[in-house]
Amino acid sequence: MKWVYKIKVKANGEIDRYKARLVAKGFEQREGYDYREIFSPVARMEIVRLIIALVAQRQWKIHQMDVKFAFLNGPLDEEVYVKQPLGFIQSGKEEKVYRLTKALYGLKHSSRAWNKRIDSFLHAIGFKKCASDHGLYVKTNDYGDLLILCLYVDDVIFT
Repeated sequence: MKWVYKIKVKANGEIDRYKARLVAKGFEQREGYDYREIFSPVARMEIVRLIIALVAQRQWKIHQMDVKFAFLNGPLDEEVYVKQPLGFIQSGKEEKVYRLTKALYGLKHSSRAWNKRIDSFLHAIGFKKCASDHGLYVKTNDYGDLLILCLYVDDVIFT
């Protein structure tokens, strides 16, 4: 694991805030040992264009959102261990490692873990996944109202 630092600077040159993110060294992961699958289905661009055209034609409202910290919310199926990050190494326990229970930025399968979590949530609240595009979900109610949700990694559009 390593720390990634960012500094956000205001227009006048003053520092607005410091940001730090703990990132796993995914390049050190080995297929079959640290992870099995990394594929995460996303909506095809043709589907996104089709939804936008449908919204324009029917004068529906469309909303877009980005799920913050999405990759940190995916539970891991595999056992993943990471070294103690610099600055947090416990004295006398330098050889110990951490076992991750949820995904971390940088892991090869973080995107897949997030997708599995959002997919199970959407199914639990009544959405049906499109058979031809696994990034498209549809939900109807008893009155015939339609809700269309398009998922692209951690970005969502819905109408």
